[in-house]
Amino acid sequence: MDGDEAVGAWRGARAELAIGGVLVAAAGAAGYLMAGWAGLVAVVIVAAAVALAVLRAVLPKLPPDQAKTARKKPTARALSGYAQRLYVLENGISNLAAYHGELRPVLEHLLAARLAQRHGVHLYQDPAAARAVLCRDPRDADLWAWIDPATRTKESPRGHAERSGIPRRTLARLIDRLEIL
Repeated sequence: MDGDEAVGAWRGARAELAIGGVLVAAAGAAGYLMAGWAGLVAVVIVAAAVALAVLRAVLPKLPPDQAKTARKKPTARALSGYAQRLYVLENGISNLAAYHGELRPVLEHLLAARLAQRHGVHLYQDPAAARAVLCRDPRDADLWAWIDPATRTKESPRGHAERSGIPRRTLARLIDRLEIL
């Protein structure tokens, strides 16, 4: 049941809820007039108990096995946006598989978007022009190996011996270069 459906179901009961509220207020006032604060507290407690009993009777009940499953089902704790991005960055730096699986597609997508929007170059149709735009400076030539779409499935631009991900300095240079684009 969606949250909007639940709110919509109670909208039809506005008159009944208003009448119930007026009755509780009148009973509370009468309790206060007859017994002071103790009478008011007694009326509020009884009204709350009656309201809970009515709600329990009115709300739909889950079948026994669904209720059991709902109790046993573990809930995964989702990371916040910042924590998720930090996790992807740290994993991409420490693990090559994580770099290729999570961080590289994000960087590659960002490069493709920047090239298309700002330079009119399609990364996948004209990788040579894309490389020329990304690597304008000779010291940026090694960045292309980390983001080249043609080498997406290969192990590493540095060879098979090293299993760590992209070096921090290289990642920083690549991100700086993408920002400048």
